[in-house]
Amino acid sequence: MTGAPAPGTARPMKPLLRALHGEALSPPPIWLMRQAGRYLPEYRATRERAGGFLDLCYTPSLAAEVTLQPLRRFGFDAAILFADILLVPQALGASLAFEAGEGPRLSTVTTAADLARLRAPGDVHDTLAPVYETVRRVREGLPPGAALIGFAGAPWTVATYMIAGRGTPDQAPAHRLMAEDPRTFAALMARLEAATVEYLAAQAEAGAEALKLFDSWAGSLRGDDLRQWSLAPMGRIREALRLRCPGVPVIAFPRGAGASYAGAHAATGADCVALDDAVAPLWAAREVQGDGCVQGNLAPHLLVGGDGLEDAARRVVEAFRGGPHVFNLGHGITPDASIARVHRLVDAVRGA
Repeated sequence: MTGAPAPGTARPMKPLLRALHGEALSPPPIWLMRQAGRYLPEYRATRERAGGFLDLCYTPSLAAEVTLQPLRRFGFDAAILFADILLVPQALGASLAFEAGEGPRLSTVTTAADLARLRAPGDVHDTLAPVYETVRRVREGLPPGAALIGFAGAPWTVATYMIAGRGTPDQAPAHRLMAEDPRTFAALMARLEAATVEYLAAQAEAGAEALKLFDSWAGSLRGDDLRQWSLAPMGRIREALRLRCPGVPVIAFPRGAGASYAGAHAATGADCVALDDAVAPLWAAREVQGDGCVQGNLAPHLLVGGDGLEDAARRVVEAFRGGPHVFNLGHGITPDASIARVHRLVDAVRGA
């Protein structure tokens, strides 16, 4: 019974969850995107034990271990599930492999016949069951006060990989399919939307306390396309999750949305909007934070080298001090990040 609340009392809400529910905290909770990764020697050792990247994702004991490693080293306020956004296409029936130095390779979906070969959204769980077991193991191993974030890729970003069969610099194959075969494109997006709801709801059922949608390539969409194919699908996923797992907050990250970050809370229904590092914090505090929690948005390169890390971190904290804020980077931590600089960042944020 160690750590259990006294009879008749509620366990205090964790700092991350307090912020996501709209509370301004000083200092803000902190975690970093891709905080479990190649910059950590313990991660590299665990990945070597696993063999391949997908073996690591699908081995719950090892995936839970790498999920928890950054919390042991840095004392972050949250763990984020170690997985990959392309596990959903694989669960739908696409082939998936990761080539060393090349990135992911998938079978493509560019025709109605390709789409017909995919599984139904409700049939993804057998493939993804090891991920849910990882969630359960991480939840059991969390240090006091730390929360667990589950995640998925947003439909647009995942679709760009499925259509091209790989990552592309400008997502041109997906834009071409959108223009040339809008019916197949829309049907693929709808399939991904439904599968993402299934996946995230199952993560919440297994113990994830918050959920995040990564639309890493939202910035390649503009105007109505951004609203129709990035923000609106995230909004529908959010509404479905509100019914499936009530009370579990959702973070939306339409990376590269620019001025469309203003209004993103309403467009996505998210409890928190994550900001990339191209966004000026003072602008975002004025135009975005008034609608709810924001997350971000230090430039990742400051964890690699150069001057001004602490000053930049304090400027982000100060800009968002007036409302709910989760400190993070504007994109994922890079493999060449300095462990010493991550420690310095945590100290700067908590001392701001």
